[in-house]
Amino acid sequence: MKYIIIGLGYFGSSLSMRLTEMGHEVIAVDKDLEKVTQYKDLVTHTVALDATSIQALGTLPLHDTDVVLVGIGENFGASVMAVANLKQLQVKKLIGRAISPLHQTVLEAIGVDKIISPEAESAERHAKSMDMKGVIDSFDLTEDYNIIEATVPDRYVGQTIGEVNFRQRFNINVLTVIRMRDSRNLFGKPHKKPAAVGVVSPDTRFEAGDILVLFGKIEDIERLLHQ
Repeated sequence: MKYIIIGLGYFGSSLSMRLTEMGHEVIAVDKDLEKVTQYKDLVTHTVALDATSIQALGTLPLHDTDVVLVGIGENFGASVMAVANLKQLQVKKLIGRAISPLHQTVLEAIGVDKIISPEAESAERHAKSMDMKGVIDSFDLTEDYNIIEATVPDRYVGQTIGEVNFRQRFNINVLTVIRMRDSRNLFGKPHKKPAAVGVVSPDTRFEAGDILVLFGKIEDIERLLHQ
């Protein structure tokens, strides 16, 4: 897919690099030439321009891009102006980053396709991670059901999914298992990279350091991890 990310602060730069690593084409935009230069070797393309100018934005390949995300966080006015300009330019899908309830209200009024609040979402995930031993990350599907990433408890290492039988014992489904694999970064240096093993089967055997991706009720997942 093709993405345009507006704003190379911590959030925008991290997202741009991650999407590039995943094989997507990314154009990262910021009016600060120093930031653009800093990330030019880490993102597919970097462009220095002022997103508050509709004429400048019009020079980007907006209609050939699947998603445009405005990640500006430190400048409320610049964020709103950029979103309004992109809405006027009729991009395919427009995502805005909100840093406050007022910011979100304004973005909703403009009519973006989706609003994200990474700071609030991250705080919620970190709270859950700290509250349950072994939990790395969490995602709320509904008020009752969660998807949780958690380190496999030592007592299950060496056993298969069929042997531990989480579904019958805890009413929990193992969606997949994530393991660290040998890989190389953008500069060709070897490093470890997390990779999903794919669809698990009853014969999938847990290894030390595995990260389990679990689906179920939070209280059932707590029982599984703490029993």
